[in-house]
Amino acid sequence: MTRNINQLGAQEASLLAQLSADGHTIFTTAQAQTLLGDDAYTANTLSRLVKKGWLQRLQRGLYLIIPLEAGPERLWSESGLVIAGRLVQPSAVAYWSALHYWGMTEQVPQVVFVQTTQRKAALQVLGMHFRFVTLPERRFFGVVQRTVDGKAFAVTDREKTLLDAAARPDLCGGVTQLAQALSSNHPEVNWSRLDDYLQRWGAGVVVKRLGYLIETLHLPVPDRVSRLEQWQGWISQGISMLEPGADSGSVTAPRWNLRVNVAVEAMHDHRS
Repeated sequence: MTRNINQLGAQEASLLAQLSADGHTIFTTAQAQTLLGDDAYTANTLSRLVKKGWLQRLQRGLYLIIPLEAGPERLWSESGLVIAGRLVQPSAVAYWSALHYWGMTEQVPQVVFVQTTQRKAALQVLGMHFRFVTLPERRFFGVVQRTVDGKAFAVTDREKTLLDAAARPDLCGGVTQLAQALSSNHPEVNWSRLDDYLQRWGAGVVVKRLGYLIETLHLPVPDRVSRLEQWQGWISQGISMLEPGADSGSVTAPRWNLRVNVAVEAMHDHRS
C-alpha cells in the first residue's frame, strides 16, 4: 500500500518534521516526549508511526525515522556505524570494524564491533549484528568523531585501533590481520601517539605483540631502534601467546617474552 505524508496526523507530521529539522534521524522516546509532552500520548504516537511505517524501532526507547525516499514499501536501512553509537553510551566503533573503516583490512566483518564502558548483550538491528565489548573507563580513550552520509559516529582512531587489535586479536581477525594492518599502514600511524597510548594502557601483552611484529616484519617506523628499546622497558614478566587461543607452539621470542604460535615471517612479500 502506498504511504505518503497525507497519512500522517498533524501531531505525527509535526513530530517527524521537528526531529528531522533538528538532525535526528535516530531519536529516543525521551526526545519525542519533550516535543509531545504526555508519556502515554508519546508512547501511542510512536506506536502508530511504527505501524504506519514511518518509524523503525531499533531497541527499547530508540527509533529510526524512515524518510520519504524509502518509497511505498517503506524499506530503509541505516549505516551500522551510525546506529552503533546510539545503542549504548559511551561507545565507539572498534576492533575489526575500525580496522576496516581506516582501510587497514580489506576483509569486511560480518559483525559491527562496538567498544563501551557499559555491559550490553549482542543485538541484531535491521539485519545487522552488533557485538559490544566492555572496557574499564581508563582504557576507553582514543575516540574520534567522523561522518558517513553526513551523519556523525564515533570510532577509535588509527592508533587506538592498532592497540585494541593487539589486546584482542580474536576480535580483529587474528594476529595475521594485525600484522597486515601494520605492514600496509605504518606510514599513516602517529607513533608518538601510540607510545602515549601504550603507557596509558599499561603495557603488558599489547606492547609485546606490537614490538615483536614491528621487529619481525622489519617495519621502518620512526626512531625504530630507540622506540623498541623504550618499549622493551614496558613489557610484563612471563611468557604470553602471540596468538591467543591457538596451539602453544614451541618457538619463543625471549626478547619480547612471547611464545610464537603463528608464523608472520611469510607475510614480508605482502607489505606495501
